[in-house]
Amino acid sequence: MDQLTGLRSAVAAAARELAAAGMFVGSAGNLSARQGDLVALTATGAVLAQATADHVTVVDLDGRMVAGELAPTSEAALHLGVYRQSRSEPVGGVVHTHSRMATALATVLDEVPVVHYQQLVLGGTLRVAPFHPFGSADLARAVMAALEDRSAALMANHGQVALGRDLAQAVANAQLTEWLCELYWTARAIGRPRPLTPADQLAVIEAAAAMGYGSTRRAA
Repeated sequence: MDQLTGLRSAVAAAARELAAAGMFVGSAGNLSARQGDLVALTATGAVLAQATADHVTVVDLDGRMVAGELAPTSEAALHLGVYRQSRSEPVGGVVHTHSRMATALATVLDEVPVVHYQQLVLGGTLRVAPFHPFGSADLARAVMAALEDRSAALMANHGQVALGRDLAQAVANAQLTEWLCELYWTARAIGRPRPLTPADQLAVIEAAAAMGYGSTRRAA
């Protein structure tokens, strides 16, 4: 299997995984993975639960098609913009979903405060990018602004987008984003959620650094 076929197959497998988890319904949503100067994106109109390598198109960073026969997702400009954006850690995967809880909160809130320490994995508060029509340059710019120093953001009346150093991490961050939105929704049904203070967040960061939290290691 050549590298491009492997990349296309990995994107298709991730699409099926997220669809099985209820993160994708039908053709709503898209995802991509970067390898060097090439990006593999799900094709527009593809039913993501049934995606195969043939439903993934490879383009360069300027959007020129390199492999595949289907037109890439209508949100290609968003994906490519994220990959071209200067960040402290390179992005290797992007996931955009219309997952239920994230989309629901994005119709009501301007941001989701940090109510659980795992949210710090994504960089802090979940910002909500203003609404713009799907596939537009305005939407791509608004989402990239909301993603500054973040690995996930919500999209007003639309959904969520999550990034990762590779496709696997982007998938994990999208699932974490949906879990955090469900957590906030559930807490808000009981009362007003109590956000972690900046001091709380700093203490978590320091504890995680001291303990190597999140990394497997041999027992002492």
